[in-house]
Parts: sequence; structure tokens; C-alpha cells
Amino acid sequence: MQGIERNVDERQQAGLSESNPKAWRGRFPRNEIISLLNVNRPFNLAESTSQDLTLGELLSLPGLEDIRNLKLGYGTSAGSVALREAIAEGCKVPAEQIITTQGTALGLFLLAFEVCRSGDEAVLATPCFPPSRDCLLGAGVSVREIKLSFEHGYRLDLEQIEASLSPKTKLVSIASPQNPAGIQTSRADVEKLLVLMEKRAPDAILFIDETYREATYGDNAALESFAGLDARIVTGASVSKALGAPGLRTGWLTVENADLRERLAVAKMNTVISGSGLDETLATALLRNRESVLAPRRRLLAAALQELALWCESEDERIEWVRPDAGALCCLRLRADAFDEVAVARFWDLLPGHDLQLASGAWFGESSRVFRLGFGYLPPARLGPALSALSTVMDAATA
Repeated sequence: MQGIERNVDERQQAGLSESNPKAWRGRFPRNEIISLLNVNRPFNLAESTSQDLTLGELLSLPGLEDIRNLKLGYGTSAGSVALREAIAEGCKVPAEQIITTQGTALGLFLLAFEVCRSGDEAVLATPCFPPSRDCLLGAGVSVREIKLSFEHGYRLDLEQIEASLSPKTKLVSIASPQNPAGIQTSRADVEKLLVLMEKRAPDAILFIDETYREATYGDNAALESFAGLDARIVTGASVSKALGAPGLRTGWLTVENADLRERLAVAKMNTVISGSGLDETLATALLRNRESVLAPRRRLLAAALQELALWCESEDERIEWVRPDAGALCCLRLRADAFDEVAVARFWDLLPGHDLQLASGAWFGESSRVFRLGFGYLPPARLGPALSALSTVMDAATA
């Protein structure tokens, strides 16, 4: 299958959206993933984060003893030195190559807005986190989507990407591990992709979203960052997912090219001026103590993944799944031989009545037969009951 080009002008001038195709007039396409900010049902299997860190847990970490004396002035354009040093330690690149952003999505938006001009294209691997697609469209970029398949475990399809690359390509965007599937891209595949880019899109930058890189299982160490592998690679991540602190709104980009880094700092200044000094101070302490925070979370994720795997095995006549490599999330699919289209629609209609919340595959560029299930957000005692409720909904949908 070839990549699918979405022309931003056509979509935005028409004012289309998935939820209300005739009425939406925003520059950014509307996506129903926004509902996760407004609804949190008791059996929330839609969230992709680990359990939320509390402010009390964060303030108990070493390094915050003098936070009452923190002056709440403007931050620096690149982000605080202390925070960039803590990020650099985890990415194994020099601190001067880091620029902080309000989450990874803003970083990608600024990158696309700065490196792409009218007529330029971006190649995007999907399914993906919706803002990873929609911020490109909002920045005015023509997007060529490379649809990865459930059947092939959402592994990167280099042949599809090669066919979509051209001299117009200025940005290639992937995630590793992916959202919604939690699948890691190998170093070998990234190196092959760089070769293809050199041949077919020599001016392109490769953006790799590494938001879930540290969300491994049990005693497994964090996956190695792609930062520093090649000057054409820009990575992005945040404290939101593995560390459970999305409320800090602190993310970053690793950018080896000094000229691009300076341009991004100017773009940041003209959009958000700087990061919050309070958020960056808290995020610095969190990152400096990352292993003590991550270790218990990795054990919880490993236990939750095992519980989910057993449930998937018990339900294998009705669902299929792609086991994730990392992250608190994975993709499941309602089997076509068990659910016709009417039953799929009924499945989604029944979820709220059972206090259940799932993330529809349609949000990410998949079909509604697929859904993202987050297995790390609920407390351990509630995951089992939530999966039992999900079985009950499947019973009712096919009754």
C-alpha cells in the first residue's frame, strides 16, 4: 500500500473533522481523543500513562528542599541548565543539544513549523498519537501517511516509506515505542531509514518520538535513545508517560544541529516565551531521581502486562492483540469472525454503561474494530475487574 497524502489546504479550507464533518472550522483537525481530558470513568482503560505521580511523592524526592525560595520569573529560551543536564544524562548527549518544550507534541509542532515551507511534505508512520499528525496539519504541512498494519505487528514498513520519500520531504516522523501499539523500532531499521532518506530526501530530518522509551517491564532497563546516532535525527520525549507526570507539561527535543536548535528556540520564544520555572524545577528533580521512580512502576507494568496477556489468551476467540515492547499501552482488535459491524458499533455504545473507557483505533488512524488499551493507569486491584467488565460488554455486544 502506498502512503496516503493529506493536503492540509483541502482539509482546513473545507473545515472537516472526523466527529462533525460539516461544521468544524478549526485549523487543527478535531479528534475525539480530546475527550480523555474531560472524562475519567472508574474503569479507565483508555489512558496510556503509568499511574499519576502525586505532588507529595514528587516533593519528597531529593533536590527540592529549597523550592520555597524559587523565584517565579521567566525561564531561559532553551530551558534551565539543570533540567537540560538531567535530560542529557538519560539521552547520553551534551546538554547544549537539548531544548525544552511544553510536551513532546509542541516540540514536533515547532519542528514542523520551522523546517517545512509551502509545498514541503512530511512522511508520517500511522497509527499514531493524533497530535503527531494533526500538529503537522496545523503547521501547514502536506502529510503522507504510511499505514502500518495490525497483521504485521505495526512494524515499520521501509518499502512504503521509501515509496513516499521525495525531494519535497523535509520531515519524517515515527515513534519508538509507538503510540498506540507500544512497538519499538530497531536500530538497524532506523539506520536503513537514514540511508533511504539520504538517497531520496536528502534535506529531510528524522523525528523520533521516544516518550515511552523508559516505560519498560520488570528489571528491563530503559531502551537506548536514538539521540546522537545521526545529526539528522531529532528525538522528543517528556516526563508525562513513563514517569507519570503529564501535569508538569515538560518535554524536550534533542537537536544536534546548532542552527536548527537556535531557530527552534526563537520559535519557542514566539509561542510560549519559555517554560515554567516551577515545572522545570520539579521535572529536574524527577529526572535526577528517575531510577527510584521508574523501578516500582516497571514492576507494576510487568505484572499488569502479564494479567492482560492471560485475559487476552482467555478471550482469543473474540479478540486479537499485538503484545507491546514497552509502554503502558497496546492495541487489541475485535475479531471479524466474532463481531460484525453492528456488533462493533454496539460494543462502543455499551462501554459507558459499564463504567468503561477505551481509546478508539479511529482516533489514531485505524479502524474502530481496533482499540488502544492502557494497562498501567488503573491501580492493580482494579485492572482485573475492568477486564471482566470488558468481557461482559463483549458478551452483550454479540448477544
